[in-house]
Amino acid sequence: MIVRFGYVAMSTVIPDCSPSKTMTMASFNKLSDREAGIRRLETIARGNLHNTLRLLKQVYRLTSKLIPLATHPDMQDWNPFAALTPDFAEVGSYVKKHGLRVSFHPDHFTVLSTPRPEVLASSIRDLQHHVDMLNAMGLPATAKNNIHIGGAYGDKPAAAARFVEQFAVLPQVLQERITLENDDKTFNAPETLEVSRRLGLPMVLDIHHQWVNNEGELPWELWPEILKTWQTPLAQRDTLPGEWLPPKIHVSSPRSPSDPRSHADGVEPAPLLAFLKRIAADTPAVDAMIEAKAKDGALFDLMEALKELAEAGNGIKVLDGASVNIEP
Repeated sequence: MIVRFGYVAMSTVIPDCSPSKTMTMASFNKLSDREAGIRRLETIARGNLHNTLRLLKQVYRLTSKLIPLATHPDMQDWNPFAALTPDFAEVGSYVKKHGLRVSFHPDHFTVLSTPRPEVLASSIRDLQHHVDMLNAMGLPATAKNNIHIGGAYGDKPAAAARFVEQFAVLPQVLQERITLENDDKTFNAPETLEVSRRLGLPMVLDIHHQWVNNEGELPWELWPEILKTWQTPLAQRDTLPGEWLPPKIHVSSPRSPSDPRSHADGVEPAPLLAFLKRIAADTPAVDAMIEAKAKDGALFDLMEALKELAEAGNGIKVLDGASVNIEP
């Protein structure tokens, strides 16, 4: 089984390379010239996109903050893409040329299980903004927006049903970009899997979340059904003939026994390998997004640990600086 590792948005290794530089609305409002302020926002966004190019790896999560204030209610008359088209296109061209897999993870306020119409409307606007950024990069629907089901609002079955109902009326261009992830407090992996199956949505298994929020199941026991969610039309939209979009998982380790939900700086290889070896026989390939605090530093440290294990056998073969082959 081929495993490609990636990381989230930021670098702790490369200096002065933030793709999330921003400007607050308060600072923007202090400017006497609105048009000059907009040009400043566009300059910041260009810098963010340039730094994104410096950070891109095989599997990479783009930051939602590429364009400062893009979704702020007071900036709805501004179309940032008019000025940023070449910069987005440059990122997209690099992604396609090198066969990279990129995604977004919209913020926690993007929730489709909400009972509040205004929150739903805001969530749909945010999803549309993320799709607009992916479209500006010229990326197909294989580039996804990963979200959680959302809050339970005192009635988890009703919240899940509301998610299904409100997802069903989204435009197809939003639906085909979405993956669904289990969370660490509310909707666990079996509950998320059930919603994924009902909607034909691919499920991203977060194995750390599953460890701290479960019904007694082991993560590899769910894997055969999770794998099936990656075989649906929504999951495989825009794949070329003969291609297959591999399933994705999220990887991190608990910070401490007393704080098991928070993420540690790095990834403990032993629990991760135990999971990967259990699924290797029936999974040709999987992409693993590292959500550790050290970002790319955690990726580099994990690969060093895997190299040592590979040298000792253990059914691991290092393929390059961010991928391995795992034998069952």
